[in-house]
Formats: sequence, C-alpha cells, structure tokens
Amino acid sequence: MTRPRAASERFVAQLPARTRSRVKVIYSPILEIKPQPVNVDASDVRGLIFTSANGVNAAVSLGLRREMPAFCVGPATTSTAKSAGWTAQMAGATAEELVANLLKHRPDSPLLHLRGEHSRGNVATRLTESGLTVREQAVYQQRLLPLTPEAIEAANSKEPVITPLFSPRTARQFADVWAGSAPLWLASISETTAEPLYSLDYVRLKIAKAPTPKKMRKAVKKLVKHAMRVEGGETTD
Repeated sequence: MTRPRAASERFVAQLPARTRSRVKVIYSPILEIKPQPVNVDASDVRGLIFTSANGVNAAVSLGLRREMPAFCVGPATTSTAKSAGWTAQMAGATAEELVANLLKHRPDSPLLHLRGEHSRGNVATRLTESGLTVREQAVYQQRLLPLTPEAIEAANSKEPVITPLFSPRTARQFADVWAGSAPLWLASISETTAEPLYSLDYVRLKIAKAPTPKKMRKAVKKLVKHAMRVEGGETTD
C-alpha cells in the first residue's frame, strides 16, 4: 500500500475479509502529508471546496469555522468533512464534475479551495473565469518518499505484488522507484493515474470503473483473485 498509512489502513480494512486473508499487506507510503504553517483568511468566505480528505484535515488543524457549507470531491472526502462538522455535500466524483456542478448551481461566493501544494484541475481558476469567485490556498505539503526496505524485499522476490495507485503523482513516484523483478499487478483509480504506469513491466494493469474507493476495492479484489489463479501462490499488497 503506497498511500499515507492511515488512508492505507482504512482502504485495507474495507476490503472483503476473504481478499484480506489471501494477501500479506505491506505498508510503504510513497507520499507523506504534512500541514503547512499558514494563516487562512476565511472571514468573507461563504463556502469551502475540498478535493481531498487531506484538505479537510488541514482545515480542522487550522481551526476554520464549521458553519459554512463544504463542496467535496468523492464520498471519502465528503464523509471526512461531515465527520469534522461541516455541512458537506458531494459535488462530484472528480474535480471535473465538481466544477460543472458548482457552475450549474452557483452557490454563494466567494468560495475557498483548500488544497495541497501540488494540485491538478485548476479548480479555482476555472470557476473564477466562469464567473464564480473562488480563491485557493495550499494548506498541506506532499513529500515524496522511497519504498521501505520491506517493500524493496517484496519487489525482489518471486511472489506477485499487487499495488493500488490513487493519484497521478504517486503513480509517477511508484514508476520512478520500482525496480523489482516480482510479478507486478497494478490497480489504478483512473486513466490519468494509469499513464505513468505504462512504462513498467507488469502482468496486468486494471483501471477502476469509477474514481471511487468502492470501485478501487473491486479492482483490487479482482486482481487478487486473478493473481492467485495465475501465480498459484500468496500475494503481497
């Protein structure tokens, strides 16, 4: 698992029990999330935009007020925002869908998009250019990490390795740090995330049918099933 530890553990915990029982899980985060020590002026803000749970967690640490609405990408981010106390609604499964939704319904603005220092989609710029005032502020860092020694050992073994990738940036990092000879089975949350992976020597690359945790769990479940059938042995995730 290449996501930050807490997110990886949540994903694994929600896999079917049979799937979990058939793999040895190795946690090797290749992206570390750290809040940025910034001041956020939200005095005139009428709503927040969250495109990841990391943005929600950063907003909590910054003490932003909860009475404004939150417009979120994906069920996981929405659930995190609701649990933190915001009146949150899922405005789309992707940033593209969120932009389209906000332009259609045009909530009170200005809105504030709280994001990482590396962000895709140009959400604030596109919304502002279309007449909806949106500011953005980076509130957390995303530091790339190498594979752990345990993951490197697995990569150099003969057992199949199943790796789910959840973002284009982590996929690029994985493609850069992977140097193993183990049979590699990859699950990607989207076609965009899959692009950096095509250069790797893999057995199979499965793209989730939708960019959601539920569809990724289904993709991983299928990969585990197929890998065990093909390889006839235990798998490492």
